[in-house]
Amino acid sequence: MNAIECRDLTKVYDGFTLDRISFALPAGTILGLVGENGAGKSTTLALLMNAISRDGGEVSILGTDNRSRDFVRTKEDVGVVLDEACFPEVLTARELGRVFARLYTRWDPACYDGYLARFGLDPDRKFKDLSRGTRMKLALAAALSHDAKLLLLDEATSGLDPMVRDEILDVLNDFTRDETRSVVLSSHIVSDLEKVCDYIAFLHKGKLVLFEEKDRLLEEYALVKLTADQLEALDPAAVVGKKTGPYGGAALVRRGMIPAGFVTERTNLEDIILFLAKEGT
Repeated sequence: MNAIECRDLTKVYDGFTLDRISFALPAGTILGLVGENGAGKSTTLALLMNAISRDGGEVSILGTDNRSRDFVRTKEDVGVVLDEACFPEVLTARELGRVFARLYTRWDPACYDGYLARFGLDPDRKFKDLSRGTRMKLALAAALSHDAKLLLLDEATSGLDPMVRDEILDVLNDFTRDETRSVVLSSHIVSDLEKVCDYIAFLHKGKLVLFEEKDRLLEEYALVKLTADQLEALDPAAVVGKKTGPYGGAALVRRGMIPAGFVTERTNLEDIILFLAKEGT
């Protein structure tokens, strides 16, 4: 079963349109959702949860139409972590656990306490006294403690130091070892997505530029640095994007379409995204 299925998902605002987004995310995988500010990442996540009304298209979450009555029950299976954790400031993590126990029918207090301990969180410290990184850990602990099958994280690692980000990525990897569990991770930090994601969705100005397996992307594309004449001689169909200067330039190319003997450089996900974004500007 697919964890998420979208077909022609559309939302129209004054000055911005999320334009007919379509993809299917297999269960047991992690999707990296990447794009510039204003590309439509947060809008997409809100539409997945039916938190805002859509203007077109269809969405199925864990096999349930997100506009159906059954989706109320399906929400129990979804954990959401936003870029700013918003809990009552005067409550401690321990007190929040009691609140969550009333909200979720499958709330697991032992699991929650285990994540508090794993993240080094003081259960008796008030939310208002926590740093941003600690707040995000608390939000993630809550999202992971009610037997969710799908996690939606909206810029949950942005602004955190590398050690905290790595810790969160390790937790997400552990979470998806159960093949019924899936994650959507929206982030500007492309290196994080490369470490942990199975699929990449690239949104640019409200359009889905690509949805592809990460490993296939890295296999399909290569970066080459050439003279201006060599760049001009390349088959235009092989060139995905290029940067040129007075003495030459670099091009992102399809590996299978470049002449034998061309020296390619190691290509990472950030290179691919930057060239695709430049080409789509």
